Amino acid sequence: MKKTILIAVLLMLIGGILLPKSAAAQCVMCKSQVEAARAENDDYTPVGLNKGIVYMMTIPYILMGMVGYAWYRRTHPKPAKSQL
Repeated sequence: MKKTILIAVLLMLIGGILLPKSAAAQCVMCKSQVEAARAENDDYTPVGLNKGIVYMMTIPYILMGMVGYAWYRRTHPKPAKSQL
């Protein structure tokens, strides 16, 4: 089981390294927003847009972490304290 997980993780890392850099592009809506803002203002920097994308990305990870923690606590109960 551990060997299978290790192989899967290594394959994902190798795949992530070998993918072309253009795969890390923005979504269509974000790209069109940046292009429209740059057409209006030449010195536009998408710092606020990038912070918004990171903010929206963190919420699913927090929720997945909470579910994972609840699952872990349910399947691995605390050991009983020994009475001295």
